[in-house]
Amino acid sequence: MSDLKYLLGPMRLSFVILTPACVLLGLGTAVWSSGPVSVLHFILALVGAVCAHISVNAFNEYFDFKSGLDSRTLRTPFSGGSGTLVKKPGLARQALATALITCAVTGLIGIYFLYIWGLALLPLGILGLLTVVAYTPWLARYPLLCLIAPGLGFGTFMVMGTDFVLSGAYSWTAFFASLVPFFLVSDLLLLNQFPDVDADRSVGRRHFPIVFGRRASSFIYAAFLVGAYLSIALGVYLGYLPATSLIGLLTILLAVPAAVGAYRYAQDVEKLIPRMGLNVIINILTPLLVAIGLFVG
Repeated sequence: MSDLKYLLGPMRLSFVILTPACVLLGLGTAVWSSGPVSVLHFILALVGAVCAHISVNAFNEYFDFKSGLDSRTLRTPFSGGSGTLVKKPGLARQALATALITCAVTGLIGIYFLYIWGLALLPLGILGLLTVVAYTPWLARYPLLCLIAPGLGFGTFMVMGTDFVLSGAYSWTAFFASLVPFFLVSDLLLLNQFPDVDADRSVGRRHFPIVFGRRASSFIYAAFLVGAYLSIALGVYLGYLPATSLIGLLTILLAVPAAVGAYRYAQDVEKLIPRMGLNVIINILTPLLVAIGLFVG
């Protein structure tokens, strides 16, 4: 069991729960706007999305180990990686193999959907795979790209991609719904960077907490929370989302203390950790609630 734990460590399976929440949101938009969908296509979309998430996690573990970052990082329950390769350096090749194989599975599923629906899905698929591969070694060195890449991956690419492979077309419903995880998942990674500033700087990363500081970045965090909730409200106002999707606004009750805590404890990792936990709950619960609103709307 210990060996299995180390083999699975680079996958960070405890964090992969975010993926089904985003895929369900894409399912909700497809069902609400287009009607019944293929169960097989939904399963394939879910498998492809989970593999993409595992791939980016494993790439991150591998590149952070090779750069030496893993040995310098202060780990928290929500950031800093699994630490697997620091304890078991011999598993680095397996981590890279995991990243490549799961990325290939996602690509093969994408090719199947290209065959079914045509080339309209191709730009989304290519950008999604590039984000998976390039996030740690390249995108993390450019503050704006580092900020928005996670949101693009889980919002634009995952939600809109799921909706497309289930409905065969792009829709404004999927676009507005995808803005929720776009803002929230970007925020998830942003707040998780707060404890890693010194370690990340030492290996050449340049994200907002490094460039502008933690306190200034807490305002960006709050602004992105507002963006997520405004996306729901605007989608409903314009008629692209059903009124029942406003149930997603309930997580504002968690977002307010998370934002206040991010500002107040920006420099205090120990006190920031509970707010990082709230941030995870917001990221999972909000798209699930919007999805429920779409299913019943």
